[in-house]
Amino acid sequence: MTKTERKPSAAKMRLHEYLMRYKPQMEYQFHPSRKWRFDYALPGVKLAIEFEGGVFIGGGHTRGVIYGQNCEKYNSAAMMGWRVLRFTAPMIRAGMHETMIGEALK
Repeated sequence: MTKTERKPSAAKMRLHEYLMRYKPQMEYQFHPSRKWRFDYALPGVKLAIEFEGGVFIGGGHTRGVIYGQNCEKYNSAAMMGWRVLRFTAPMIRAGMHETMIGEALK
C-alpha cells in the first residue's frame, strides 16, 4: 500500500466480503465512451453496487461538483438499464446491504 492509498474502512471490507459470494466485477467500466466505473457490478443482471464513503465527514461524495458528476453517472446508468444500489457505512453496519442486494437478486 502506497502513501496515497487508504486502508479500506471496516464497512467497505464488510460489503466486499459479502459481495464475493456473487463473484462481482470490480471497478467495472459500464459506459462505452465515458470512464465511469462501478465499485462492483454483476453485468449479467445489470446490478451495480456503490460504496458511498466519507458522507459524514465532508468527503467527495457530498461535495457539489462530485455529487453532480455522480448524479450524471447514476442517471446515465439508469438510462442504460442498470439498477444501482448505493450504500453508506451506517447502512452496511446495520446489514441493509445484505437485505437489499438479496432482494435485488431474487
